[in-house]
Amino acid sequence: MRTLWQHCHAATMAYGSYSTIEDAAIVTNAGLIEWIGPRTDLPTLEIARTVDLNGAWVTPGLIDCHTHAVFGGNRSGEFEQRLQGVSYAEIAAQGGGIASTVRATRAASEDELFVSARQRVQALMRDGVTTIEIKSGYGLDLANERKMLRVARRLADELPLAVRATCLAAHALPPEYAGRPDDYIAHICDEMLPALAEEGLVDAVDAFCEHLAFSPAQVERLFIKARELSLPVKLHAEQLSSLHGSSLAARYQALSADHLEFMTEEDAIAMAQAGTVAVLLPGAFYFLRETQLPPMDALRRHNVKIALASDLNPGTSPGLSLRLMLNMGCTLFRMTPEEALAGVTVHAATALGMGDSHGSLETGKVADFVAWQIERPADLAYWLGGDLPKRVVRKGNEISN
Repeated sequence: MRTLWQHCHAATMAYGSYSTIEDAAIVTNAGLIEWIGPRTDLPTLEIARTVDLNGAWVTPGLIDCHTHAVFGGNRSGEFEQRLQGVSYAEIAAQGGGIASTVRATRAASEDELFVSARQRVQALMRDGVTTIEIKSGYGLDLANERKMLRVARRLADELPLAVRATCLAAHALPPEYAGRPDDYIAHICDEMLPALAEEGLVDAVDAFCEHLAFSPAQVERLFIKARELSLPVKLHAEQLSSLHGSSLAARYQALSADHLEFMTEEDAIAMAQAGTVAVLLPGAFYFLRETQLPPMDALRRHNVKIALASDLNPGTSPGLSLRLMLNMGCTLFRMTPEEALAGVTVHAATALGMGDSHGSLETGKVADFVAWQIERPADLAYWLGGDLPKRVVRKGNEISN
């Protein structure tokens, strides 16, 4: 059904800028944007329905391109311990840290994981999120990684939301492979990834490249396997130290390299040449009280596309608001509100390999957008928390907020 949405202004986010259309009109049909432009230029079309947006500012639906939304349990007790002076090493020695999340995730049923993840994802949706990436990585064996990825697929089936599922089996070393990281990487490459890909559960492959996780050489073995399976890659890189994982990611034309606090200018050049998106995660930076800022000047100087994401996870970024990450991107990383909004729309879409269909308001793209009752687009990064009045449209149909 062809629908005309009018009496609005549009921040189309085409080309990574507001690309504003005052007094805009949007025509949707069959889930796509059929036409967008100034209302005075609206062509003659047979319109079945007209919607008055009451002067709203329309943006693309927000895209959270890095989350770990499916997990068992939570780690608020560890958060309290750290604030009382208990070190991370002491918590880990007690069986805490990621090991505790792995135990809880393995112990939870698929239905239990679905129910808890749905609550978290719905919180993000109330912020205007219409597309999300969900990583596995708390199962660390075939059965439990499969369970997590099945939950991601189920969320896409049962919610008005586009979901990309990423296999992050190389997130940490499982206890049964203690001291044998090469053997675990071989297990992922030889057994886990082929099986999960065959079952259609994987849209991309990710890994954690860090001294406390996996080396660049081990990650490269994983990337080679992903290439054999025709799966795009992503990488957690340069969060705690400089291993040039982002340059490795660029060599394999990765969709994104994420975190990046310790990346170098050479890494930025490599990413720019490969078209790899820099996904910055201010929630983890804030929660861990980091002081090493991502090299924003180098990213800008070399025209690396910059995305923002919640990094929703139980240990380092229990963030349920992507809009809050807009403000954190501005206040902590000195991004402009325009850069931040591009980071959760057009650049986030590119980080998921969805740039041709999502992330901006353009003819032929999926009709996912949000009509915000705000004074200007910068308000989305300005207000801290709360539920801004809005109407959310997914594939041309308004959904309940």
